[in-house]
Amino acid sequence: MADDDIDQDSMADDWAAAMAEQADVDEAMAHAVSFDELKNEVTKQSAPGSPDLDVILDIPVSISMEVGRTSITIRNLLQLNQGSVIELDRLAGEPLDVLVNGTLIAHGEVVVVNEKFGIRMTDVISPAERIKKLR
Repeated sequence: MADDDIDQDSMADDWAAAMAEQADVDEAMAHAVSFDELKNEVTKQSAPGSPDLDVILDIPVSISMEVGRTSITIRNLLQLNQGSVIELDRLAGEPLDVLVNGTLIAHGEVVVVNEKFGIRMTDVISPAERIKKLR
């Protein structure tokens, strides 16, 4: 077996361990609805002739994690160089925002597994709250 295969297997094992740890945390938290359960529920409620949820499942979306924000003037922007520090609107230790196509859907914390970054969801915004923020 090549070194790359061993490294990939090791990385997969590390991610599997992290996911198992997350599963333990999830069991301790309130019951979360899986995508399959949601899909089945939507399918049950849909009227005959209405579009199937399968149509949109392969549409790509952009997910980003935001540490914080700030506003600066163009003058200050042009003065930035290597080593410059920009103060953000967040305190150290606050959760990151998880955005899908620019819409806040969750908060999370950074995790590192096998020298790669990931994010553990700590709070998922309910669909009702997301709709309120859109208005």
